[in-house]
Amino acid sequence: MRSVLLLIGPTAVGKSAIAVEVAERVGAEIISADARAIFRGLEIGTDRPPPQILSRVPHHLIGALNPAERYDAAAFRADCERLVAEIHARGRRTIVVGGSTLYVRALTRGLFPGPAADPHLREELAHRSLAALREELAQVDPPSAARIHPADRVRLIRALEVVRLTGRPLSSSWGEEQPFPFPLVKIGIALDRGELHRRIEARVSRMLAAGLIEEARRLWERGIPPNAPAARTIGYRELFAYFRGELDLGEAERKIVRNTKTYARRQLAFFRAEADVHWLDGTGRTAAEVAEEAIAHWRAAEASLESIPC
Repeated sequence: MRSVLLLIGPTAVGKSAIAVEVAERVGAEIISADARAIFRGLEIGTDRPPPQILSRVPHHLIGALNPAERYDAAAFRADCERLVAEIHARGRRTIVVGGSTLYVRALTRGLFPGPAADPHLREELAHRSLAALREELAQVDPPSAARIHPADRVRLIRALEVVRLTGRPLSSSWGEEQPFPFPLVKIGIALDRGELHRRIEARVSRMLAAGLIEEARRLWERGIPPNAPAARTIGYRELFAYFRGELDLGEAERKIVRNTKTYARRQLAFFRAEADVHWLDGTGRTAAEVAEEAIAHWRAAEASLESIPC
């Protein structure tokens, strides 16, 4: 069976450019594992590939949904399985690229057959403090409360949702996850911390210069619900606070940079805990150089799986 390249790493590390280089060399299509890039109207804030790139290399799950719509890891997993089968049927390769940890986990660790999301319950839980969420989860599902990061609101809410909808703790389903039906070759991209921070700072400046404030204001004026993905996305949530008069523009920009660095640190910690990831250092190297090494590893890994070479 033909394998899938899973390209992961923290935000601003250069995954998208590397994925495009690999795709053009091996005849691949790209599936985005970015939980925000799937929404229309967030082009600048999610650093979406420009139209000229999208016209050169087919990309999937980018700009497909209205920003007020709901989309989760289970929907991503189902879409990913369907897309990989369709891409392979066309005789092409598949690259999944992104940094959304829940989406990556849906592929690498599988999903258990849990209940679908309940929007009304999630809205109720979204208004509670992190401390209150942690306290309730510790009472009804201590193993999940111990495993989930205390600041990870998304996973805390999901764990409570499972308990309330099924009467069973999420932890009771550990080990029932369904594996991804295609072999994954996992490659992580990392940078020297100083270089990563410089890239984050430069990217935020570039986004603001490209019109991020105007893009965020268009979403704001549409009345996006406060619990919608766009309203909770770094870059937009800080600017929404600016529009409400809670921050001045300089403080909003500083918070975007600071929150992006914090997010990148959490992503890297998550990905470092993933098994069988082959890490490549992109510090001081071009996307083309890293792509060449990624292709070599993909070919070698796939040969070891006794699959079809790239």
